[in-house]
Amino acid sequence: MTETMWVAASGEDLRAVARLLGVGPPALAAELLDPGARLLVADDAAAHLRRRWTDEGTTEAVVLHRSTHVTGRTALLAVASAWGCSSVRDTGTGRVLDVEPPPEDAPLTERFAHLAALAATRVEMAVALARDTGRDHRKDDGSWSIAADEAAHAAAVEVLAPLGVPVLSEERADPSVPEDRPWVVLDPLDGTGNFRAGLPPWAFSAALVDRGQAVAGLVVDLSSGRRWSGTAGVGAWRDGVPARVREGSTVVAPSGRVVRVPSTAARVRVTGCTAVDLCLVADGSAGAWHDLDRSGTHVHDVAGGLAVLAGAGGVALTPDGAPLRLRPDTGTLIRFAAAATDRAARDLIAAVA
Repeated sequence: MTETMWVAASGEDLRAVARLLGVGPPALAAELLDPGARLLVADDAAAHLRRRWTDEGTTEAVVLHRSTHVTGRTALLAVASAWGCSSVRDTGTGRVLDVEPPPEDAPLTERFAHLAALAATRVEMAVALARDTGRDHRKDDGSWSIAADEAAHAAAVEVLAPLGVPVLSEERADPSVPEDRPWVVLDPLDGTGNFRAGLPPWAFSAALVDRGQAVAGLVVDLSSGRRWSGTAGVGAWRDGVPARVREGSTVVAPSGRVVRVPSTAARVRVTGCTAVDLCLVADGSAGAWHDLDRSGTHVHDVAGGLAVLAGAGGVALTPDGAPLRLRPDTGTLIRFAAAATDRAARDLIAAVA
């Protein structure tokens, strides 16, 4: 029996899962595209999982159907961890396994990835409970601050505390961070205006930054359940499937009355959620993103997406063409272009400047 399993991502994978589970492919087709479901497949085994909330307010990965015993397999536990689940439940046997965190001597990027996923789960719950409570008000920059912002911040910071590194957030004053020390930066609820209007997407975003580079990140679209994660030099994933940048003619841009794009752009997308925008570049859905024609963006808005972009092989350049470096300062605005390649980013800068 092989230990290796992977998340199904194609029609061929879907048919393999269906054959091993003894069902027709149409019965599983919708699960292939559902962020709350995973189909795992190997040469000799398959499993159908769904993410589910428990009565205790935690989440678990539930094995609904399997071809053989798979509950303890590494790939299944990795799915559960990336989903921010506390346990795995096999409905066939009733067996329940706790999802163990990485050991204390594991790389900081691995420990961050596990805790960030748990933090996103806590934020999901906190945001739902805080919806339409408290008093909404405009901040000095014109953006909204709502009760859900504070609830999301408190939930995320509590979960990430065991990392033992400074945590910066849009909702708090910045702590002092030594230049040679890693730090975490959060946007607990990116796209607050979207959330307030009930217009997707809105997202949780977190990044681990070391020496100016976003080295690991997680972005969760809380409106749909889509998840992007990435580690620089290792890889990036969307809903458990490897993600990779690709050049294209779609440009995503921040909200604004006017958006400047090169003449080669065939279409422009404005989502109102910067963290998700950068992930769309990282997974190849869009070719580029920029804020070069406006005042800039804050580090907490972009760091999570930049880590995913780096893991997917993309680049981010400042207006003068230099690699973007992040500073532990949530008040300063930064401007840059993100694209699949260095050449594409430079072409975008030249076209918009």
